[in-house]
Amino acid sequence: MIRDQRYPVEPWHVRELGLDLSQLAQSESIFALSNGHIGARGNLDEGEPYGLPGTYLNSFYEQRPLPYAEAGYGYPESGQTIVNITNAKLLRLLVDDEPFDLRYGRLMHHERILDLRAGLLRRVVEWASPAGQIIRVRSTRLVSFTQRAVLAVRYQVEAVGDPARVVVQSEMVANESIPAASADPRVAAALSEPLVAEEQLIEGDRAMLLHYTRSSKLRMAAISDHQIETDGQGFSTHTFGQPDWTRTTIGTRLEPGQRLTVTKFVAYGWSSQRSAPALRDQVDAALAAVIYTGWDGLVAEQREYLDEFWDGADVEVHGDDEVQQAVRFGLFHTLQAGARSENRAIAAKGLTGPGYDGHSFWDSEMFVLPVLTATAPTAAADALGWRRSIIDLAVERARTLGHRGAAFPWRTIAGEECSGYWPAGTAAFHVNADIAAAAVRYVQWTGDTEFDRHSALPILVQTARLWLELGHYGEQDGAFHIEGVTGPDEYSALVADNTYTNLMAARNLRYAALCAQRWVPEAERLGVDRRETEEWLRAAEHMHLPVDATGMPEQFRDSVRRERWDFAATAAQEAYPLLLNYPYFDLYRKQVVKQADLVLAMHWCGDAFTLEQKRRAFEYYEALTVRDSSLSACSQAVLAAEVGYLELAHSYVREAAFMDLADLEHNTRDGLHIASLAGAWLGMVCGFGGLRDHDGQLAFAPRLPPALTGLTFTVRWHGHKVRVQTGREQVHYSLQPVRTSGPLSAIDSAAAELVEPHEATVTIRHHGQQHVLRSGHELVLDIPQLAPPGPAPSQPAGRPPFGHAG
Repeated sequence: MIRDQRYPVEPWHVRELGLDLSQLAQSESIFALSNGHIGARGNLDEGEPYGLPGTYLNSFYEQRPLPYAEAGYGYPESGQTIVNITNAKLLRLLVDDEPFDLRYGRLMHHERILDLRAGLLRRVVEWASPAGQIIRVRSTRLVSFTQRAVLAVRYQVEAVGDPARVVVQSEMVANESIPAASADPRVAAALSEPLVAEEQLIEGDRAMLLHYTRSSKLRMAAISDHQIETDGQGFSTHTFGQPDWTRTTIGTRLEPGQRLTVTKFVAYGWSSQRSAPALRDQVDAALAAVIYTGWDGLVAEQREYLDEFWDGADVEVHGDDEVQQAVRFGLFHTLQAGARSENRAIAAKGLTGPGYDGHSFWDSEMFVLPVLTATAPTAAADALGWRRSIIDLAVERARTLGHRGAAFPWRTIAGEECSGYWPAGTAAFHVNADIAAAAVRYVQWTGDTEFDRHSALPILVQTARLWLELGHYGEQDGAFHIEGVTGPDEYSALVADNTYTNLMAARNLRYAALCAQRWVPEAERLGVDRRETEEWLRAAEHMHLPVDATGMPEQFRDSVRRERWDFAATAAQEAYPLLLNYPYFDLYRKQVVKQADLVLAMHWCGDAFTLEQKRRAFEYYEALTVRDSSLSACSQAVLAAEVGYLELAHSYVREAAFMDLADLEHNTRDGLHIASLAGAWLGMVCGFGGLRDHDGQLAFAPRLPPALTGLTFTVRWHGHKVRVQTGREQVHYSLQPVRTSGPLSAIDSAAAELVEPHEATVTIRHHGQQHVLRSGHELVLDIPQLAPPGPAPSQPAGRPPFGHAG
């Protein structure tokens, strides 16, 4: 065991024993709850002490100016930063006039449990006040998957040993004080009092606050109400408020063993267009609905939702209990990031913290959405629906840059480009192809024809148009070249013929042509004609893919000719990550890779390479990749497994899975790395399960590393759950029906009705051979042996994978 032992290894829980005040911010991210609409960091119920307070609404942001020493044409003028909204999860406690503050008195027991099956955060505390009064506090918090606007807390205080006067203060606070941001560019900008009070209502124990943002002009409302029970001598309540806060005070006297229980229901809402009365009524209705449901009903709904999710998403790992826990933790947070986003973005940190200002990147489409497409398809559709909704802004951005088509932003919340660093931002046009690929993958996995016609088609058309604008045919070789772009590796900017970009662009062009041919009237309304689709297909066919003199694929044209970075000197100076210790001028002109680039291409576009090409390129770039990005380890795991370095792949899966549980990047305090957490699933399922979906064909090629004895996982494919149970020598495939409606299913209902469940079939490929799965019948196949490729390649000095012993 090499992980932080504050979190004991349990299959379905993340449990924190004790309380380390120096690690509060990290644990607040670990224990964050979200449903994709609301995000609540795992702050202590009482609010203090804290590392970084945070409550968020998806896409609720404030605009701020982007200052430049020297601005240039096309630079974005303003940025967008997620706002820490009204904090309604606060429940302060006083015991015999002593504030319940864990920095004082004597902490006898403190335990928090994130229950991955139930979707609850539980806490148990035993504390003696400075005066010696002992109390026991139990709390349970949830953010509802079934009632999108709702956060709820049950808070229970018990007197232990002696009678106690107990006062609970349930508060809502806007414009909380936020600690100053660090110098790390990955951390959010600090906003000072971003919320302007507009309206306040108090009625009994119910309180509402309504605010708006000064610049972005977004309006939000928070409303809370309480249910109070005690076996003590009754209780008194009083509610009071100011423009930026409300407080409901509940007082009672408890004899030893008696308890006061406060259940707090909160509803949130926001809008860029709705009036104050409309928003006020919206949250009031949401609150009425959850009070009708009640606490027990809400908890039961949460469990039912997650039971269905895990039945079609769980990954069972045999032989590595730490990875088992970490993969489930990653899957849970991946679901939380997008479950109820409903045409809003999935940010790089989800709604677990303010890192990267709450921006969404291409991480979502290439790391998070493949997982959600296979496990919770409606969440993937919602995220892609957001991309469809901002396409007009992407078209406008392309025009600003002098191009036809759409140029989707490198980083954004609302759709406008927010990256002020153009070599790694504007020039990274691969984001267009990433979005197109995610849209195609969703259609191929679900058969959702309505999405294909109304959402995928316009995305594919506008993204394809940009590639013809960016590329050109070479005068000497006649190949289609794309120059001056930045691929996934941000340490190699403005390069010619980045293989990942070119391959993804070629697929983008081909998919656009095929989609336009499927939906001719709709394509014609977008101005697409036969000549344009022929141009797309010609460019895709002639796309240049660079190789070196020996035929090995290159990351970009002539990349192997550059001087190699001095990794030994860097390791000696402990100067990772490089972006915080060296100028980009040095990084851009040498052979050093921030994160998987060509390796990423060999995963998602693997049918464009031979196995030998993959092995040689993997070995070459393994020695150059420093993994200064959390996006790298999972891709390296997938390719290491495919080419036969199974133990190395296992180490990379561990790195992706423990990115936050072990705080490997030392910035978990600012929020979780959602793409890396999703990447743990990719490493297990695409790596050791060999899952591929090239051209819409579901394929598996399972092989396990020595440390694992078995692996079982399930994916949702066209209205069915395909279950794969693999050992070292054999794999068992089975097919189970899935609900054709509900919060986690997204399939074409007409297609689903064509086949009765007992007649259902799915065609798969197993290690290159085609087979048919039939419901009710298990398919058992042998796993062919792969000749060992030799000693595993080494990494740059000082950068071995997490816990790797080889």
